[in-house]
Amino acid sequence: MPAFLHAGFLILVLVTVILPAAFVFCGFPATLTLERGFPTNQGVELSELRIRDQARHGRILQSAIGVVDFPVQGSSDPYTVGLYFTRVKLGSPPKEFYVQIDTGSDILWVNCNSCNGCPKSSGLGVELEFFDPSSSSSAAPISCSDEICASVVRTAEAGCSQNSQCSYQFQYGDGSGTAGYYVSDVLYFDTVTGDSLTANSSAPVVFGCSNYQSGDLTKPDRAVDGIIGFGQHGMSVISQLSSRGITPKVFSHCLKGSDKGGGILVLGEIVEPGIVYSPLVPSQPHYNLDLQSIAVNGQPVPIDPEVFATSSNRGTIVDSGTTLAYLAEEAYDPFVTALTVAVSQSVRPFSAKGNQCFLVPNSVSEVFPPVTLNFAGGASMFLKPEDYLLQQGVTDGVAIWCIGFQKVPGQGISILGELVLKDKIFVYDLARQRLGWANYDCSMSVNVSLASGNEKIDAGQLSVSNSSRDALYQLIPIATAAFLLATRCKAVAFVVVTLLISISGYH
Repeated sequence: MPAFLHAGFLILVLVTVILPAAFVFCGFPATLTLERGFPTNQGVELSELRIRDQARHGRILQSAIGVVDFPVQGSSDPYTVGLYFTRVKLGSPPKEFYVQIDTGSDILWVNCNSCNGCPKSSGLGVELEFFDPSSSSSAAPISCSDEICASVVRTAEAGCSQNSQCSYQFQYGDGSGTAGYYVSDVLYFDTVTGDSLTANSSAPVVFGCSNYQSGDLTKPDRAVDGIIGFGQHGMSVISQLSSRGITPKVFSHCLKGSDKGGGILVLGEIVEPGIVYSPLVPSQPHYNLDLQSIAVNGQPVPIDPEVFATSSNRGTIVDSGTTLAYLAEEAYDPFVTALTVAVSQSVRPFSAKGNQCFLVPNSVSEVFPPVTLNFAGGASMFLKPEDYLLQQGVTDGVAIWCIGFQKVPGQGISILGELVLKDKIFVYDLARQRLGWANYDCSMSVNVSLASGNEKIDAGQLSVSNSSRDALYQLIPIATAAFLLATRCKAVAFVVVTLLISISGYH
């Protein structure tokens, strides 16, 4: 679920997503519009950001295989909300739905016409719709005897209703929930040829038809038509499409750290120079990495490596849907101490509501040291001061900056959220179970590789040229994301997703 944004500073909250791809005709890219709800610039405190992240963590960390559930604290109704959502077309005839991009779940579901508790209006400025299976000639309910239902039941994400429909019920850690039944129907894309002509393409997918909502999901301030999850489970859209050879099983993003947001999201592997990789911790439902040590200005921080070891209540998760970053208490305290000591001669440190803050008369890049996160496989992540600090206002002409990393009491899961991930390329290589990254200007174009075919396509110009090796796609961000598709044909196709950032504020 989304991370929520408050603050006198603007934080880009981008929930990493695998958008549904489509069956495409050989050699044709497809387009899809991606929109983002963005918070206003109203000033809100870090404590409220923590509350919203904790509510999210209750959702993403609650799973059947034992990852710890973070406690939900404080208000569940923050002043502003930040989320990313996309438009998808489902059914015959196609109907358009706004679905929230969720890094912490696997299932695509939309509100159905029989829904109880579903909001009928949205503070995001979008018109809400309801899916009606009886109005779609291509819709088919998934029965309990269907093999797909059996595979989902094994994950405790489905059950059988009295009328033998394959049903689901999700209860999230923040108290919200949804329930409904699974259906199969057609998902549509606009395909784009090399000469900028468009054509329709589609793929059948299984998704949820929700007829009940509770908790935060009933509130209109951040309401959309549903959720699209992109996890590794077999029912996620990326798993459904990649298992049929429609998409590769790798996706990448580059999140712009500017207050206007935006960036690039691709189904494919960004191949820019400097990307380093660390293996994903196996048999985990989320994107867990083996964080081994932290250094401040090149000096190791005295932290027991066992603090980061993955277990039922420890480990490190990469989650672009979390606004801030979180460290287990045994890592947080020495980390904050090391930073404070490093800058104590240049700035005035003080505590504000549990946060370590500083009065900074100069640019933070001139005062604060670089931080290095060292992972398994020899991969290091380099953080600029802006990657671990957040500006909280100004007093007497002097800027107030606070450490954006938050403490997780006792043994807990460390989470690297958008604060850390922005202005970097991230590559989620699910096929090879690794995650890569590199610092990058996300307003620039990127190259995306697919290990087949011989075309090179500029998604901005849609031009085609020959390449002697992999298919390389030059993507122009400004608001553009490209989704690469490997069809079962000999040619290579890809989905170009136009990332339209909608700055939506409300009171």
